[in-house]
Amino acid sequence: MEREIWKYLSFILTLLLALATVAGVLLYTQNSELQRVLQEKNFTVVYNETVREVESNATLALQAKIEELQKEIEYLKSQMRANIGEETNVTLAILPVVGPIDETTSLDVISKIREIRENESIKGVVLWVESPGGYVGPVITIYKELKKLSYEKPIVAYTGGMAASGGYFLACAADKIIADPLAQVGSIGVLYVHYDLEQNYAQNGVKVNVFKTGKYKDMGAEWRDLTDEEREMIKRTINTYFEYFLQVVSEGRKLDINTTRKYGDGRIWFASDVKGTLVDDTGDLDYAIKVLEDLIGVKSANVVLYSSERTDFGIYESSSLYMPANYVSSYIRG
Repeated sequence: MEREIWKYLSFILTLLLALATVAGVLLYTQNSELQRVLQEKNFTVVYNETVREVESNATLALQAKIEELQKEIEYLKSQMRANIGEETNVTLAILPVVGPIDETTSLDVISKIREIRENESIKGVVLWVESPGGYVGPVITIYKELKKLSYEKPIVAYTGGMAASGGYFLACAADKIIADPLAQVGSIGVLYVHYDLEQNYAQNGVKVNVFKTGKYKDMGAEWRDLTDEEREMIKRTINTYFEYFLQVVSEGRKLDINTTRKYGDGRIWFASDVKGTLVDDTGDLDYAIKVLEDLIGVKSANVVLYSSERTDFGIYESSSLYMPANYVSSYIRG
């Protein structure tokens, strides 16, 4: 029975992600191509009301389908979590994600997530996030593992100081988000960092000889500037990551995509200012544990705190980051 639920759940998740990604990419691609053609032809853009209506109807239909699939996921989660609260000896795990998120963080956290999944005595997880975010790849990898965990065991995310950008991205995998009133949350957006040290090399007598198999192979390298074409390619890349980020927040916080976009300007909020939207409630760690106990349906549980591994985070080259810009300079390595 559980295996069949997993198969069906995997199918729904794949379909949900495909719908969201395809819609975002198609809309962006079509708009970019249309603008390019119109500019080449020297046309003036005048939106037709009929076209607007068709686009609006398509968007509404897609949103309705996404909401339908999300409800099916919630139903399947309830089936897989059935009877958790009936057990008397319940253990909860506190899983910390502390500091900037890179590949080392990903390896450490994912190994703990899989350990928790296999431990039948652990019935729920407090995801304790104290992070400004990090690299796109590791953040997405951890998020997907957290989502798998959430189908079997309830998760409550908590932050006492900061769950920003990639840190907030991870929190959206949880059933509930609890934060200290003055914790900083949000920073929904993507940042691409590129160092152009060409003049610096020249001033110091450093000449770089590059042998490459394709003209894009050294795109983003610090020894030269980006071309206009490469800038457009990078814009498309970060916009794709951004659309995915918005879909994650929209799904996790149960917000429609237009509401989510209002929070997608990269800024950070105090949790007390976004209570009911980006966070569910404000409180301390003990309150987050109580919320998790209520989700499971137990009055008191044993709590196990997992350790957090320190990482030597550094930005060595051009990078796409789920991280606020003011944190980036602290981690640049020359």
